[in-house]
Amino acid sequence: MAQAVLPEGWTARPIEPATDLLAVQQLVNACERALGGTAVSDSGAIATVLARPGIDPVTDTLLVHAPDGELAAWAWTDRRTDADVHPAHRGRGIGAAMLRWIEERARERGTAELAQIVPDRDTAATALLRARGFRADATSWLLAIDLDDLPEALPPAPEGITVRPFRAGDAADERAAHRLVEDAFDEWQQRRRDFDEWAAHTVRRDSFAAERSPLAFADGHLVGAALSLDLPATGEGYVENVAVHAGHRHRGIARHLLRHTFHACRAAGLRSCTLWTHSATGALDLYLKAGMTVRHSSTVLKKTLQ
Repeated sequence: MAQAVLPEGWTARPIEPATDLLAVQQLVNACERALGGTAVSDSGAIATVLARPGIDPVTDTLLVHAPDGELAAWAWTDRRTDADVHPAHRGRGIGAAMLRWIEERARERGTAELAQIVPDRDTAATALLRARGFRADATSWLLAIDLDDLPEALPPAPEGITVRPFRAGDAADERAAHRLVEDAFDEWQQRRRDFDEWAAHTVRRDSFAAERSPLAFADGHLVGAALSLDLPATGEGYVENVAVHAGHRHRGIARHLLRHTFHACRAAGLRSCTLWTHSATGALDLYLKAGMTVRHSSTVLKKTLQ
């Protein structure tokens, strides 16, 4: 099994999901604050990674501890991968050691290609990955809108469309939203998520904000959804998914759902709202026309393994 080669006194072991989530979250948050000034990941985000189909925490995750016992870094890998080194422990070769472990473990698994998303502002990580043969494949953007600039009233819904909030815990809403989102994302995502995986990442997550998650209906059928999370540490709203049924696009439904979400976030006392979009979705123009602006970008880097 793949082993990380670390400096003397440093140790590595797999994550223990029952006991390590908080420490990993704090590590990730420290990296986020160092890079962008704001911590955005909650424990649900870490738990979702560990629940990815095919990941075995015993063999596919790595925690690195400094000689004093402090958690200094973590990594995980399947087809996608990620690694974070605490800002206080950078410059010691820990990131390079984890990347070598990631590639070795991926080869053991028979993975043909690795993908990692790296913030463009993280020039050191980008340089390390490129030096190991990773190449740019796609772009992701974080967009934001200042909620103080919203008009006071919501415009009317597109003709034939009714909108209501998601009903928290309602199985019918959950199942319908899963079908809608996965059908919409099938056009660009590499694999379809089953209900349990999808729900754990969205509607069954502790941070799911049903009251900020409007659903659009036509003739009683769900045709659009904007699903949001409550991340109080950021002071901002966050939209996890926006999806519209293929047969109802270009009617202004997505933009109308976003406006509902923005108003709900403002009513909750939030100052802004954010979301991520990927170049493969072709949705960047939609969000720009909805009044959002690009805050920063990330690059999807990929490597074909020999």
